Amino acid sequence: MDPTTAAQFEELALPHLDAAYTLARHLLRNDHDAEDAVQDAFLRAVRHFGGFRGGDVRAWLLTIVRNTCYTWLRRNRRDGDSTEFDETVHSPPRIADDPEAEMLRGALQEALEAAIAALPVEFREVVVLRDVQGLSYAEIGKVVGIPVGTVMSRLSRARQRLQRVLPVEDYRRT
Repeated sequence: MDPTTAAQFEELALPHLDAAYTLARHLLRNDHDAEDAVQDAFLRAVRHFGGFRGGDVRAWLLTIVRNTCYTWLRRNRRDGDSTEFDETVHSPPRIADDPEAEMLRGALQEALEAAIAALPVEFREVVVLRDVQGLSYAEIGKVVGIPVGTVMSRLSRARQRLQRVLPVEDYRRT
């Protein structure tokens, strides 16, 4: 890759590294596997960057990350051998103004992470892409390779499942 193309890739793709890692972490449910998958995905993206014809680089890159994760899952499927991401362990500590409110926020965050992790992968990926990454329905459709209507229906079903398992009212009593 010539230096100009490398600089373009760096400028366009590297700002989306965190989004790529977040998607991989939610799909693979393991920090180290997510790091490896993102590294593989970025190597693939660098190799094929010459074929990128413009448009939304984030959607293009997240498509590569998603495909890399699914390939990794097919090759390395281990039943019960992976460690799930735990937000409370892997996030920096926050100083609480109100210890009770901070405890409740932490409990809600744990419950949310567990509920998202329990969703079937086709629901989990649309929730992460929409509600965590902020992609539009059209962008999600491109990343996942499904029509916008299917994105909307999966997202609706995923949110309904989350609402059934998350006792949000319990956390609003503070």
